[in-house]
Amino acid sequence: MSSFRVDPYEKLWMLASGLILVLFLLAVAATAFYGFHLPGHETRIDPSRVASDPPFANPGVVERAPGRYDVYMRAQVWTFSPGEIKIPAGSTVTFYLTSADVQHGVLIERTNINAMILPGHVTKITGRFDKPGVYRFLCHEYCGAAHQIMFGTIVVEQRS
Repeated sequence: MSSFRVDPYEKLWMLASGLILVLFLLAVAATAFYGFHLPGHETRIDPSRVASDPPFANPGVVERAPGRYDVYMRAQVWTFSPGEIKIPAGSTVTFYLTSADVQHGVLIERTNINAMILPGHVTKITGRFDKPGVYRFLCHEYCGAAHQIMFGTIVVEQRS
């Protein structure tokens, strides 16, 4: 009868691999029991009615309080609506984003705003704009042949 010998170094790697698999299994089980939600997921909307139902039928900027704004934005091949947003410096802006057609994304330069925009989902993300200037935003998720022309600007104006 021959004995099977495993090198101690190899045993260590087998143990580490097994522990990683157990951690992955625990992570999957946790999402099953505690629910899995999209980052920033606010609510759902019928994608076929995005262009006709409020508030996305007339997307734009709404002032909620001094220095606090909501922006309702619709992404649709190959445009953001609105394409230009004007706010005063020092504003806190909550974006409500949805798509009428395919998966999009939005990335606003010089901020930490980077979100997925999915048909049927309203994504909510908040940012603060303290410095006056022009902040460009673009679609970072390939959405078709003219994807590279899908962008817009946020104009942060100096307070008077």
